[in-house]
Amino acid sequence: MTVLLAGCGDLGTEAGLRFAAAGQRVVGWRRSPEKLPAAIEGVAADLSGTELPVIPADTTAVVVVVAADSPTEAAYRAAYVDGLAHVLDALERDGVTPRRVLFVSSTAVYGDAGGGLVDESTTAAPAGFSGRVLREAEELLLSRLRGTGSEAVVLRLGGIYGPGRTRLINQVRSGTAVIPDEPRFTNRIHRDDAAAAIVHLALLAADPAQFYVGVDDDPAELGDVLRFLAAEMGCPEPPVGPAGEARGGNKRCSNALLRSSGLEFSYPTFREGYRAVLAGTGVRHP
Repeated sequence: MTVLLAGCGDLGTEAGLRFAAAGQRVVGWRRSPEKLPAAIEGVAADLSGTELPVIPADTTAVVVVVAADSPTEAAYRAAYVDGLAHVLDALERDGVTPRRVLFVSSTAVYGDAGGGLVDESTTAAPAGFSGRVLREAEELLLSRLRGTGSEAVVLRLGGIYGPGRTRLINQVRSGTAVIPDEPRFTNRIHRDDAAAAIVHLALLAADPAQFYVGVDDDPAELGDVLRFLAAEMGCPEPPVGPAGEARGGNKRCSNALLRSSGLEFSYPTFREGYRAVLAGTGVRHP
């Protein structure tokens, strides 16, 4: 059976390698397929266009894992809404009905919760354009697949960190990090655990839920993360002060549903994950 990855950047490639290790045939669509490892059958595709490649007839799972080219509303719409629509159009064009289509979204759809707890039952109330566009894409997936025989699954990931994703590490090292003067919760997931969640949900034997929150076990305060990184690297502790607007809003996301589905985390908190990053574990895929 075949898994189609519509989008094969760093996260998609890591997921593809894990699908292949699980015995799946993996086809990966991206603009530069020559960059993909041999375990993934790379096919040139631009999801922003309507002329997409033929989808293998035996495709059982489709994973749409894309990223915007720039942090603008137009770029987000082109990547997430238009890109998803074009993939769904190609499925209809080729008469392929996969068992499951998984769309990788973001916890940005929840907006700010004032530090409150957020899970799959929480009403999405995005504050910025990124959350609004992603929420529109989620609704598009559910409406287009309703009654088709394909299951729609949305994985709402928190902030991804890992090999090559070192924003906070760089801030602490450079002395530009600031510990917020008011408590601010953050939600993150290591790239490897995000990839593992994609594979787990795409291949889950039981009927999946429509939505899953993809974060680690610890919705930690940003100050705790920055202090930990400073201690691990032997850097001065960042000063406390006004830290500007919270990235993704101030909320505590729960992974209880994802955990209950059987997923095991390699990096259950930022401590294990950042220690692996600092040790140079893993590589960022081109």
